[in-house]
Amino acid sequence: MIRRFRRCGHAPGALTPEDQAVVDQFRAMLTALRNPEPWTPGSARDIAVRVGPFVERAHTRPGDDHGPEMIAVALGHPDTPHASAYLHGRQLGYTERGWLRCETSAILGFWQPGYAMLTHAAAGLPLPDDVGMEPAHYALYIEARKRNDSRDGYTLLRVGPYTQTRHAQQDHDRITAALDGHETTLVPGHRVSARFGPFDVSDHQLFADPYEADAVALLDSAAGLITP
Repeated sequence: MIRRFRRCGHAPGALTPEDQAVVDQFRAMLTALRNPEPWTPGSARDIAVRVGPFVERAHTRPGDDHGPEMIAVALGHPDTPHASAYLHGRQLGYTERGWLRCETSAILGFWQPGYAMLTHAAAGLPLPDDVGMEPAHYALYIEARKRNDSRDGYTLLRVGPYTQTRHAQQDHDRITAALDGHETTLVPGHRVSARFGPFDVSDHQLFADPYEADAVALLDSAAGLITP
């Protein structure tokens, strides 16, 4: 869209404050495109990723890389963390995506404010149904840890992948309720608890499918194999 600059009431050749802001944004966008900050794995800084012909801001989930070609990200409104960005982000579908698997080849670099003009939000458009990224699924880890506050212990059961966060949270709450009063007696000398975390694609064969069996029943079966 071509914007016509208004000069009414101003000296010849002068820009209004609004038009000057647009010019400054455009210059910042050109600077960001010409001078991207190379992204490096493991950084907690937001990144700029390609979504079709647009560029979007994304939060990374360090430590959830699946090889050098993939990382988990969550798309965010370009004006984050301003309060108005949350409402606008909900209207345009930014807050409903959850974690996604993003190919590192789609990363332009670290996020710069100059990229904001290239987002769906800046164009007043909702994110498309298909942003070209698969969900980065979640999992539950039921762990038995030594009661002496050490980190010694082992994973009793892995459940996943969950395609939606709310499903994982529901099973987490159910398992936690089932453990209530038994978390220190289920495995002698250990405290059993459920932990919510990312699904490790590389170890998929170690996980029980939560959509094929009840998570609490899976826990009962796993506990029965090790208790007298």
